[in-house]
Amino acid sequence: MSYDFHVGQKVVCINDTFKHVSIDQLIRKGEIYTIRWVGEYTHYIDGTFIGVKLAEINRGNDDGPEGYGAADMPYRATRFRPLVKDKIGSLRKLLAPTPAPVEPKEKIRKKEKV
Repeated sequence: MSYDFHVGQKVVCINDTFKHVSIDQLIRKGEIYTIRWVGEYTHYIDGTFIGVKLAEINRGNDDGPEGYGAADMPYRATRFRPLVKDKIGSLRKLLAPTPAPVEPKEKIRKKEKV
């Protein structure tokens, strides 16, 4: 699944559960946040993922007893969905027919009589 997240966008948290982590990760399901950074991130345990950093939260250095040494590590983007103000309108867009692709017209060259 892909999302077109961008800086300044409002998102809602849909997953605040972190397995095998006892430290509070600061996000709350149902809360609205603003993206301040989005991009690819590689974590030495979790691998590479698309992550987001939130304007409302600075995670600081992850150097506690369970920390991994990351500075202000992003959250996985899959934990969030874009905030939709007009839910019915966004569903209507899904139902709208997609225009058929138009093939480019061939240029016809006219030969001039000399």
